[in-house]
Amino acid sequence: MVVKRSVPERIFDVFNVLLMGILSVIFAYPMLYVLFASFSDPAQLIAHTGILFGPKGFSLDGYRMVLKTPSIWTGYANTIFYVCAGTFLNIILSSMGAYVLSRKGFAYRSVLTKAIVFTMYFSGGLIPFYLTIHNVGLYNTRLALILPVAINTWNLIVMRTSFSQIPESLEEAARIDGANDFVILFRIFMPVAKSTLAVMVLFYAVQHWNSWFNAMIFLQDRDKFPLQLFLREILLSGSMMDVTAGTSDDVSNALTTMMIKYCTIIVSTLPILCVYPFLQKYFAKGVMIGSVKE
Repeated sequence: MVVKRSVPERIFDVFNVLLMGILSVIFAYPMLYVLFASFSDPAQLIAHTGILFGPKGFSLDGYRMVLKTPSIWTGYANTIFYVCAGTFLNIILSSMGAYVLSRKGFAYRSVLTKAIVFTMYFSGGLIPFYLTIHNVGLYNTRLALILPVAINTWNLIVMRTSFSQIPESLEEAARIDGANDFVILFRIFMPVAKSTLAVMVLFYAVQHWNSWFNAMIFLQDRDKFPLQLFLREILLSGSMMDVTAGTSDDVSNALTTMMIKYCTIIVSTLPILCVYPFLQKYFAKGVMIGSVKE
């Protein structure tokens, strides 16, 4: 049966599509500009004014220099470790916490939930956080970027809500068969809530991939720096001596530095963007299932 839409509804649909299209262009253009600029010839790009609709000329020199920089590969290796190890720990601990908070028979469920939600709005501040990390022996260690952010409160609440919607009959049937809480969590709840888990993996992975502030505070050894911290140094410090070594003059250094900044942004952003298409089908379903309805 075809439902005939009224004229106001059609006008709204047209307006909505146009508005979303304009906003999409506005949000996408900065990334497209960086992409076009990274493939442009430096001399032609510096002479260009106005909107950039495509690469000005074509050059891969910026990418060659970025990929030959040891710090970029060091940052990549460290970031991949932080993302993989951190996301694994995030999912395990968040799932265990969400399972406990979702059990209606747990006596302290309400008190613990309120205490956890409290941390979303109030914290001890940066200085107590720094002193805590230093005093427990995590300063200048890789664990300083993983353990303090092992559980995100909002993600925990979303997972708790998702687990609470799983029928109790599944848990009761598993207990009759002799399953304990770990078996119920890992072999029943987590497979059933895979859409929410996929979204949580995406959220946690992006959080670790983009993280640089904690690394700047807690790490001293450059061989432990994540990629985003190297990117920050390139974008803010303007010091590119290790990358631009060998260029002939100041003008060439300036052009090369500009191109390297654009290329580094693309190199550091592209991998995480490639993850989204594989998890997009779970995104809306996972968030809606785990949304707070109480």
